[in-house]
Amino acid sequence: MAGPAALRRRSPGCGSLLLLLLPALLESWAACQAPPVPAAEIPPDGAELGVERRFVPESCPRAVRPGDFVRYHYLGAFPDGTRFDSSYDRGSTFNVFVGKGQLIAGMDQALVGMCVNERRFVKIPPNLAYGTEGVPGVIPPNAVLHFDVLLIDLWNLEDDVQVQTYFKPEKCPRTVQVSDFVRYHYNGTFLDGTLFDSSHNRMRTYDTYVGIGWLIPGMDQGLLGMCVGEKRIITIPPFLAYGEDGDGKEIPGQASLVFDVILLDLHNPKDGIAIENQLVPESCERRSQTGDFLRYHYNGTLLDGTLFDSSYSRNRTYDTYVGKGYVIAGMDEGLLGVCTGEKRRIIIPPHLGYGEEGRGKIPGSAVLVFDIHVVDFHNPSDSVSITVHYKPSNCTVLSKKGDYLKYHYNASLLDGTLLDSTHSLGKTYNIVLGSGQVVLGMDMGLQDMCVGERRTVVIPPHLGYGEDGVEGEVPGSAVLVFDIELLELVSGLPEGYMFVWNGEVSPNLFEEIDQNHDGEVLLEEFSEYIQTQVDTGKGKLAPGFDFEKIVKNMFTNQDRDGNGKVTAEEFKLKDQEAKEEHDEL
Repeated sequence: MAGPAALRRRSPGCGSLLLLLLPALLESWAACQAPPVPAAEIPPDGAELGVERRFVPESCPRAVRPGDFVRYHYLGAFPDGTRFDSSYDRGSTFNVFVGKGQLIAGMDQALVGMCVNERRFVKIPPNLAYGTEGVPGVIPPNAVLHFDVLLIDLWNLEDDVQVQTYFKPEKCPRTVQVSDFVRYHYNGTFLDGTLFDSSHNRMRTYDTYVGIGWLIPGMDQGLLGMCVGEKRIITIPPFLAYGEDGDGKEIPGQASLVFDVILLDLHNPKDGIAIENQLVPESCERRSQTGDFLRYHYNGTLLDGTLFDSSYSRNRTYDTYVGKGYVIAGMDEGLLGVCTGEKRRIIIPPHLGYGEEGRGKIPGSAVLVFDIHVVDFHNPSDSVSITVHYKPSNCTVLSKKGDYLKYHYNASLLDGTLLDSTHSLGKTYNIVLGSGQVVLGMDMGLQDMCVGERRTVVIPPHLGYGEDGVEGEVPGSAVLVFDIELLELVSGLPEGYMFVWNGEVSPNLFEEIDQNHDGEVLLEEFSEYIQTQVDTGKGKLAPGFDFEKIVKNMFTNQDRDGNGKVTAEEFKLKDQEAKEEHDEL
């Protein structure tokens, strides 16, 4: 390696000239016969080495010792200020071993004890420089030399990678091992603090395998044992970095490198998902299986805690089928075997997440962490579930289609969230069973119930309010839970009937309805007659329906030509051809 002759110790042999001379002076050096300078010929003036420490850094973890390799800049001048050499002019440091005879004796001594970034002014007498002979054309005989030296780098062949951890998370479930894949940010500097590279400036992590030769050897060593979130400084000697040649224009040869690293992510290609149970309900009657439909809340973060998505921020659950490829493979697996109300953490390696490409706010090759809370789940094949809590001993009359029911209820989601309650309204809910006045699941859940009975009815969404739910009241795809108490039951009419007679039907029914005997019955006459039959107990209307609507419907059925009048020819009983005990108009 070429270097300035003024800083190298002169050797008595001609073969050592390349270690002694400045490159610019090689051609001007004509002879190699000069003998060493005899000690008796050294002038007594200025015979001692002078060292002035002009700047000493506050931190000096290591100082130059004989045998160390150093890189430094210098200005060389005579006492009158005339410059004879400068490393700055060449645009490169001077690189050399200390204490091995590669420098003039005065410089060998002056460099010992220096810190990186220290600046020294060195005065070297001729007896520790080029003596009485000097260097023809460059250094006159008996010349005192002044050097302004700035130490840039320092290492030893016995050095290894140095690791200094200055932050380590309290929890460290896993550390970097050989063949792991890591994502980390770093600032890369030389020993003097000069920045040569930074992943932060590129706003992108450095992503690589560890221990398989994808990195310089020193970084391969320095990353081992790190935890996600750990911060450490890794100092690498050049023979474990880019060696004598360096790396392009950014990193010179023989440069020690310092990397300030924070580890953001860590996984191994052999990893599967990891599940950490955070809360499992004491009662878990059923666990999710392939094909179930789940509603759950989640927070999605990277391993370093960076939030990339949250269902809570949207105030809406994430709803999906499980085990059928509707979500990433790791989530499909992680959602199996959960209970309603369960909270768990699912850690998903990138090959089971969004892979090398990533997605949106998720960088490539990122491990994903989902903290989930299962709100409910069901299967499309589910039917209504009924649990009876209390049934009176006298339970002979059971509810059936067409009966008029009055009941109280509390309606909630599977996670216990209250949706509605008749108790808070202070009145019962009244319906005709099987008439479509409630969701199909409730119609099913109220069947075969006796007055005073209490039961819980669980209704899957396809028998409730479906995928859409009820805006502002019932979420889409929600399983509903009704706690019901039946308070009153009025038996309904046979299916298809809106009015029945409680006794025999008059053979002169039309004439009785046609009170003015004009051969035509108007709606008003018809309505008045039916009302009289109900009031006197001779007839019964289907309970739970509006009287006027029922009567109008019955009248319309009789008014076959639609002219608003019913004649004797139009008027027929429902089952006139096959007359039964109770007939309907």
